[in-house]
Amino acid sequence: MNLIRKILFPIVPIYYLVTWFRNKLYDLGVKKSTSYDFPVICVGNLSVGGTGKTPMIEYLIRILKDNYKVATLSRGYKRKTEGFQLANAKASAETIGDEPFQFYSKFKNEILVAVDSDRRNGIEHLQQYNPDVVLLDDAYQHRSVKAGFNILLTTYANPYFKDVVLPTGDLREPRSGANRADIIVVTKCPKVLNESEKHTIIKRIKPKNTQYVFFSSIAYSETLFSAVKTKTLHDLKSFTLVTGIANATPLLDFLKDKNLNFEHLNFNDHHMFSKQDITALEKKELIVTTEKDFMRLKHYDSLKDKLYYLPITVNIDDILKMNQHITDFVKR
Repeated sequence: MNLIRKILFPIVPIYYLVTWFRNKLYDLGVKKSTSYDFPVICVGNLSVGGTGKTPMIEYLIRILKDNYKVATLSRGYKRKTEGFQLANAKASAETIGDEPFQFYSKFKNEILVAVDSDRRNGIEHLQQYNPDVVLLDDAYQHRSVKAGFNILLTTYANPYFKDVVLPTGDLREPRSGANRADIIVVTKCPKVLNESEKHTIIKRIKPKNTQYVFFSSIAYSETLFSAVKTKTLHDLKSFTLVTGIANATPLLDFLKDKNLNFEHLNFNDHHMFSKQDITALEKKELIVTTEKDFMRLKHYDSLKDKLYYLPITVNIDDILKMNQHITDFVKR
């Protein structure tokens, strides 16, 4: 925790009370939430920063898309458009945001991908396309929409029960907000997590009788992809790693464990690359980046032959049980 955040600690009780009171108004029905007669699944977190929402949305898409018409609805952070946008062949990271563009690029012609900072307005627009299920990306604090099913993500390294609200901590709202979740997923866990440690974490979470806790870890691909070809990790001798994500530590640890030789250029989350950035990258021989960053870089022809991304997926400890909870909700 840096010094500035410590100095701002007196603001914590004020932020806590404001967000707690807002939630209480929704809980009591003073502020209205809109519910829907079709399945709406919300994926979100209590904290700022990366908890693995994008891989979780992709996981849900994969288990639902073959049997249902799926739509995703995101804010479209840092896009240059406004209002409701439905992804089409002209979509880019600039028009719909990098994460929605990633969904569209991977699942085009299989799902609907939309963005709208007003989630309620976004759902109203999506209804004209008759989706069977809507996946809300990063909408846990958007209480104006009452999702039928809430999936709350929290990281193994920084779980919400060890954190405090902004500005000293990273929580967007008090820990009690976790009570709204149907499923809590502890993300970015070590690949080997024994039952004793899982039990300890569950005791700290204190789930309600109706809540279920799962544990997930990141699985990195052994194959890298460019716009035109592929490479394996074993092919890499030296390269430049470019990241513009909230937390690059897991990726750095993975690549270091492979004893790979690389320099790391670390940008802020959702960084929009400038002309100067691109000029600097053009001088690099080989660039490896995340799939999300690739969505913001792939349209530069000067990088096409040297730019590769490393895909990730999530492994869930009890995947059959998790899938069952999701599909049971959608069927209901």
